[in-house]
Amino acid sequence: MCMTESQPEKKIIVIPAKKESPQEQAKKRNLRVAAYCRVSTGDEEQLTSYENQKAFYTEKIMKNPEWTMVDIFADEGITGTSTCRRKDFLRMIRQCRQGKIDMILAKSVSRFARNTLDTISYTRELRSLGIAVIFEEQNINSIYLESEFLIALHAAFAQSESESISANVRWGKRQSIKDGKVTFQYKTLLGYEKGPDGNPVIIPEEAETVRRIFEWYLAGKSVRDIRLALVAGGFQNAVGTTDWTTSNLRSILTNEKYCGDALLQKTFVKDFISKKSIPNTGQLAKVLIQNNHEAIISHEIFDAVQLELARRRAQDGRSRKSAPTGRGKFSGKYALSGLLFCAECGTAYRRVVWTQHGEKRAVWRCTSRLDYGKKYCLNSPTLDEEPLQQAILNAINSVMSDHSALAEQLRDTMEQELAPIPGESMSLGDIDRAITDLGRQFTALLSEAADADNADGYTARFQSISTAMAEFKRRKAIIQQLRQEQDQTDRRMQRVTMALKSTSNRLTEWDDGTIYQLLEKVTVLSSERIRVTLRDGLEIEQAVEQPKRRKFA
Repeated sequence: MCMTESQPEKKIIVIPAKKESPQEQAKKRNLRVAAYCRVSTGDEEQLTSYENQKAFYTEKIMKNPEWTMVDIFADEGITGTSTCRRKDFLRMIRQCRQGKIDMILAKSVSRFARNTLDTISYTRELRSLGIAVIFEEQNINSIYLESEFLIALHAAFAQSESESISANVRWGKRQSIKDGKVTFQYKTLLGYEKGPDGNPVIIPEEAETVRRIFEWYLAGKSVRDIRLALVAGGFQNAVGTTDWTTSNLRSILTNEKYCGDALLQKTFVKDFISKKSIPNTGQLAKVLIQNNHEAIISHEIFDAVQLELARRRAQDGRSRKSAPTGRGKFSGKYALSGLLFCAECGTAYRRVVWTQHGEKRAVWRCTSRLDYGKKYCLNSPTLDEEPLQQAILNAINSVMSDHSALAEQLRDTMEQELAPIPGESMSLGDIDRAITDLGRQFTALLSEAADADNADGYTARFQSISTAMAEFKRRKAIIQQLRQEQDQTDRRMQRVTMALKSTSNRLTEWDDGTIYQLLEKVTVLSSERIRVTLRDGLEIEQAVEQPKRRKFA
């Protein structure tokens, strides 16, 4: 007979909860509490709400004997779709990470953030730090893990609402653009202020500064030299300081508002969360409103400056030194900078002032010769400025007898530079017919696939037709956009031609602006001879009468 041991009796033991120490109880009674407030706009009603929120939470925290107020964090009149632009919010998060806050009060999830990702990310981080966020309207405490679903749900609703509002705002702006309504940023627009009727009014003193900037640039000054001249002369910018920047000056030189026009939708907001504004390079239609307001400068001057900007960019690209024998960088301070080149090494010439026997004289020398001596350019001559300029004037005047013909030639050359070049072999009619034919192919293929036992083999053919159709539609949109731009270009060319034809039939003195308009390039062949290339491609070889002087090394 076998005897077995009996199973021990099951026992249930309750371990009592740990009693909080007096220190822990005191800590709970002294929670360090902060509040976060935000309004989305800067109007009076919202700002009143903002002030009320601050007052409410200050009183609420101060009245609770178990709370110690850390701070009331508040962002005024700032969009809530992204936290990166909310300075006080980020300051609050930093203090949380530093262990200075135990709990945060917020009116609602939408006041905390209108971006679902930000809301979840920050509440999770704060939970890991042991910091609760109390959303009062929804009665949610983020410290509990089960609250995350509710937080995400409310955050998604808030984000959807924000997206809807943003879409309505964008629609309103684009409708205003279609209606030709122009908005001026007067705080950053030098030369204009808002008039009694809401339209821009010229500020005479500031307008004179604008005119000087355009005139100096056409006279051959570089943007850097213009900046130095403005600072030295004490000229004030749009914000009332003399702290000019080259980017600010380039913005002025390319702003069509100074000739009375307004180009709308030059930039657009990519998405409602980042609120990042990006240049419109064809993604959306642009609207040009001509003669919208009183101009500070003429269309002719503005167009001439745009030509010169493009010209200098091209010259600068050609002249960047990639090797010791490459073209050296040059200054745009003088008319011949970027126009005068060495026939031997191809490097741009540079203006230098020399002193000999107490006499100063301006000369032009090959940049490679100046920087590296005879190592890379052995025979390039040094040319005195005055006879060089006279030789160039003589060359131009030799072909100025038929001034109208020259103006037309120059117009054709500039038109090629400014006019959009589609690089498109098909007309709009050809493209429309191609799209129609592809549509028929698609319909036929659809019928064929419907009758087939297995339609899987048709996928690649459907994809091919769809891709081809999308490409034709893209090309059509480009051509339509370029046609609109071409109309604007034609109007500019008409004004440029008129300006050129109004010039005197003979140049009697050196004028930087005129020289820039006429010349493409001047090549130094020797100390006695140069080759002048006009913008229409015409080349003239011209003698240079250099003074008899003792040679410099």
